[in-house]
Amino acid sequence: MEPTEAISSSQTGAKICANCGGTVATGDRGRTNPSYIFALGQITTRFPSLGLEKEFAQAAGRADVEGQTDRQVFQSVLLEQSNRYLARQLCWIFSIEGLETYLLLPRDSADTDQLLDTIRGEPRTGDLDMVIGMRGPIAPPETCNGLQIPIVFFDQIYSFDRDSLLRSIPRPETIPADQEDQFRLAAGELFDRILQLADNAGAADEHRALNYLAVRYPVIYTQASDAFGRNCSLTGVDVRLSRLSGTRKIVDVIFSYTHRTTDVTEKFFVRVDVTEEFPFLVTKLSPYYER
Repeated sequence: MEPTEAISSSQTGAKICANCGGTVATGDRGRTNPSYIFALGQITTRFPSLGLEKEFAQAAGRADVEGQTDRQVFQSVLLEQSNRYLARQLCWIFSIEGLETYLLLPRDSADTDQLLDTIRGEPRTGDLDMVIGMRGPIAPPETCNGLQIPIVFFDQIYSFDRDSLLRSIPRPETIPADQEDQFRLAAGELFDRILQLADNAGAADEHRALNYLAVRYPVIYTQASDAFGRNCSLTGVDVRLSRLSGTRKIVDVIFSYTHRTTDVTEKFFVRVDVTEEFPFLVTKLSPYYER
């Protein structure tokens, strides 16, 4: 699912972008060739200065946090309404596959709550955050202790964990109840495959489409489970520009399954519109035939 005082509000975010050679200013949805983000990863924080770190320590010293772990203290202090000024000045860093990828900044300062919702007092290895927004300029060196990565002005952040997502996928009526565990395993394998695709930073159209399907279209998991049940392996996930693309940008996401015995490959595809910030489904999953 705000860095230093230099960019701690939507107004200053716009000021930074005003000097970045045409990169989007906060709230500007009408620029030419915008770069949208639909990414899955983890949000972490960093103190941009020693002064802010000491200020946080003083706030923690005033709080009733006896017996809590350091992570729980961090969560408790920042969730306190009187300490929101600290949250607005933290560096909120979005990492993908362990690499620091984006610096997050809300379009509206009121959206700080979305960042606070990503703080977990008891983090788990499967924790994930989904960020939807627009990519801005590279952060100036003074923003976050010299960390120079692209800024993302986000509109939405969702926080969840991998197991909860898989449990939320409805089991199709065609799959018996005694095979539900196998269905979840199949869904998990496909989900992991999408996340681990090379360079999936959620910025390219093909990756935005895949990430959208991974969290918004459970039918792809049903198909994967069905294919595994027919002794097929997932041998490819490809994204191609659709023949339907014209004034809008539409991609075909193609899933290939190869029978483990006969080596026959069958393909299924779904069309996704990635023209704007929020992707959406154009056509449902159906067999794909090469032309």
